[in-house]
Amino acid sequence: MINQEKLNPARSLYYGFFSKMLIFSELEDRFDGLKEALEVMIKNPLDENSKEALKEILEILEIGGTETLVQEYDEIFHNPESAVVRTTASFYDEGVESGKKRVEVKNFLGKTKIRRDEKNFKESEDSVGFLVTFMHELIELIIKGEKSYETVQHCLFTEVINEFINEYIEALYEHDKSNVYKSVAVVFNAFIEFERLYFDVSRPAPKEKIVRKEEPCEFISDEEAERRKRNREAKAADAVVKACSIPEEDLATGEEEGDL
Repeated sequence: MINQEKLNPARSLYYGFFSKMLIFSELEDRFDGLKEALEVMIKNPLDENSKEALKEILEILEIGGTETLVQEYDEIFHNPESAVVRTTASFYDEGVESGKKRVEVKNFLGKTKIRRDEKNFKESEDSVGFLVTFMHELIELIIKGEKSYETVQHCLFTEVINEFINEYIEALYEHDKSNVYKSVAVVFNAFIEFERLYFDVSRPAPKEKIVRKEEPCEFISDEEAERRKRNREAKAADAVVKACSIPEEDLATGEEEGDL
């Protein structure tokens, strides 16, 4: 039986770490405490793979500083010249950036005293950065004794995060610009498996990806386009004439019709 209360400080640490790494922020103190958090996590890893990944993140941080993280983050999530990793639950659920999942998260948020800092946080409520930050804040409140938030965190994970997060992690790991963030993906994957044990929930079955077939493009000349247009108009006119014509036998009946 998992002692959830004893695990909450560690869970808060991990969610806080992912918040620093995955939230979009221009604040100068964005990475404050990151090195210290990594050192604690390395001493108490979830498994050997995540331990090595954490050590790689720390090494890159010590060599290149936080600027290395910022540059890679921008390449992966915001570079308009390449494919970017999509970050919202709505996108992975419906293929849109602001859908049902955003509404769900806003409803969960409305049940708490936590509010989105719209001045410093520009992404939507169902973005991964906001979700992990939201979970971190919920756990901190639970640690302080506000047990009513245990239900909110359970629903947020099982109904929103768990449903799409592996697709996001896979996209993050496989992005061609991922270096330090490839290691972040390894740690995130291990932590999500831990969270499933914590909440006693299974990984959802893979969704069938919808592939939209492109209609083949046919090149035609202006003359051909005009010819086809005339044919369509002629056919349409002919159809109207036929629909409105009165059969000759009706005109020859000789019967008198009453007024309507």
